[in-house]
Amino acid sequence: MASTPASVVPDWPYCGDGVTGGDRAGCTGRSVDPHPSCLAHLSGLDRDTHLASLNAGDDIDYRGTSFTDQLLDQLLNALNDPTTNHPRLGEARFESATFTGNARFHLATFTGNARFESATFAREAHFDSVTFTGTAGFKSVTFTGTARFYSATFTGEAWFLLATFTDAAVFISATFTNAGFRAATFTDTADFHAATFTGDARFGSATFTGTAQFRSATFTGNADFGSATFTGTARFPSATFTGNADFGSASFTDDAHFGSATFTGTADFDAATFTENVDFGAAVFERAGELGPLVCGKTVFLSAARFSGPVTLSIAARRLECHRTRWASNATLRPRHADLDFAHAVFEYPLSIAAEQAPFRHSRGTRGSVVPEDCLADTAGAGVRIISLRGVDAAHLVLADIDLTWCLFTGTVHLDQIRLEGNCAFATVPARTQWRRLRPQRFTQRRTLAEEHHWRSRQPPAVPGWHQAIPDTGHTEYVGPSQLAPVYRALRKAFEDSKNEPDAADFYYGEMEMRRHDHDRPRAERALPTFVGSPLRTG
Repeated sequence: MASTPASVVPDWPYCGDGVTGGDRAGCTGRSVDPHPSCLAHLSGLDRDTHLASLNAGDDIDYRGTSFTDQLLDQLLNALNDPTTNHPRLGEARFESATFTGNARFHLATFTGNARFESATFAREAHFDSVTFTGTAGFKSVTFTGTARFYSATFTGEAWFLLATFTDAAVFISATFTNAGFRAATFTDTADFHAATFTGDARFGSATFTGTAQFRSATFTGNADFGSATFTGTARFPSATFTGNADFGSASFTDDAHFGSATFTGTADFDAATFTENVDFGAAVFERAGELGPLVCGKTVFLSAARFSGPVTLSIAARRLECHRTRWASNATLRPRHADLDFAHAVFEYPLSIAAEQAPFRHSRGTRGSVVPEDCLADTAGAGVRIISLRGVDAAHLVLADIDLTWCLFTGTVHLDQIRLEGNCAFATVPARTQWRRLRPQRFTQRRTLAEEHHWRSRQPPAVPGWHQAIPDTGHTEYVGPSQLAPVYRALRKAFEDSKNEPDAADFYYGEMEMRRHDHDRPRAERALPTFVGSPLRTG
C-alpha cells in the first residue's frame, strides 16, 4: 500500500484506502474512473471490468498505485498486442508507484512517454528488450532488486537522474539516444557492456560503488562523467568515444581500465584522481589536446597508446609506463614524482619532457585551485626519473630537470641529438676510497651511465658503491663496455653541441674507460686510453 503524509498528498484524485487519521492520506494510488479506488483496491468484478476495457496501445495512468507481480501481469496481459504477442502501451504513467513483487515488462513497447518518476521497485525489475519510443522517465526511482534493461532500446530521452540501484543494474547491449544518469547511485555492479549511446550520455556526479562496466560501449555524442565517483573497478576497455569524453574531477578509488579505448574527440581528465592504477594501454587519442592534469597513486599505463594530434600530458603518479607509445605529432609531457619508462616509444615529432615543480592547478570548481595529491603524500619532494629510453629515436627528444641516474640508454638511436636542459642528473662513481687486494683505489668523480654501474656491480669481485640494476627494466646483463662506449660518445657529442664542455669531458672519460675495458679491442688500443684519458684511473 502506498501512502503519503498529508502535507504532501498527491495532486491527482487518489484512493485514500487505509486512512487512519488526519496525519495520513492513506493509499495514494490514482483513482480508476469512474471508481474512487485505485486499481489495487478495486473489487474483483470492477477490476476485471476495467482491465477488459483496455486495448493494446492505450494510454494508462496508475500513479501512486501499489502493484504485486500478479496485478502487473494482469495489466500487461490486458495490453497485449495480438500481432506481436507482447504488451504495447501508449502514454504510461507510473509515477510514485510501488512494485512489491518482480516487475516484468520485458518485450513491452511504450509508444508514448513512459513515466516512472519516484517509483519504487521492491524486487527485480525486468525491462529486457523493451522499446521506449517516447521519453523514459526514471528520475528518483529506487531499484531495490536487480534492474535489468538488457537490449532495451530508448528511442527518446532516457532520464535516470538521482535514481538508486541497490542491486545490479544491467544495461548490456542497450541502445540510448540521450541518456541522463546524473547523480545516480549504483551500489552494486553497473553493467553497460556493449551499450550504445547515439546522443549525449550524462553520468556527471554519479556514484559507482560496485564495478562499473562499460566494455565495448559506444558513445557517439558527448560522454559526461565529470565529478563521478568510482569506488569499485571502472572498466572502459575497447570503448569508443566519438564526441568529447569528460572525466574531469572524477574520482577512481580502485583500478581504472581504458585499454584499447578510442577517443576521437577531447579526452578531458582535468583534476581526475586515481588512487590505484589507470590503464590506457593501446588506447587511441585522435585529438586529445590536453590529457590531465591527473593524479594517480600508482601506475599510469600508456603502453602501445597512440596520440595522433598535438597533446600536453600533465600527470602526477608514482610510475608512468610508455612502452611502444607512439606520438604522431608534437607533444609535451609535464610529469610530477613519477618514474618514467619509455622503452621503444616512438616520437615522430618533437617531444619535450619537463619535470613540473609545483602542484598542478585546474579550472574546475574554484578556478586555479590546486589538484589534490593525497595519494602521493609520501612522495613529496621526489623528482622525476626516467628509467629507460631503450629503443627510442632521441632525435626529437628534449629533457628538462629530469633525473637520469637510473636511465637505460643502450639501444637508443640518434642519442647525439638529444637535448638536455636544466638540471638533468646522472649517476656518479663511488665517492670514497676503496681497497682492492690491499691497495687503495680512488675513483675520478664524474657523471656515469646507470648501465656502467650495473656492469661494474657484476664484476668479480665487485667494488662496493656501484648500483645494481632495477629488476624488469631491461636486459642489462647483456650490456658491457662494447655497448656502452658508443653511448658515452653520443652523449658527449650532445653536450659539446650545446656548448657544455665540462659535462662533455665526463662522457669523453667514460668512453675511454669503456674502450679500456673492452676485451674485444686490440691490446694496444685498450692501453691507449690509460695514457690519454683523465690522469686518475677508475680501475
